[in-house]
Amino acid sequence: MSLNHSDETHRNLLARVPSVTGRELPEWFKALEAGPSFLRFDDRVRWLRDEHGLAHGHATAIVHEADLRRAARNFG
Repeated sequence: MSLNHSDETHRNLLARVPSVTGRELPEWFKALEAGPSFLRFDDRVRWLRDEHGLAHGHATAIVHEADLRRAARNFG
């Protein structure tokens, strides 16, 4: 996984996603699930950037958080 920022930066980016994008995080998670089934982290980030016009940092934070939540469901 390609995460290049701290946990604090990740939390701050996630907190700003709704105000910057106009969509809540669950909506972005659904968009990722409904979108192309890319396996690579970077491909999913690129898809969010290209398809939805997100900034790289926000796209990265969304994909990383989606992965964390999926892992928690699978192992929790």
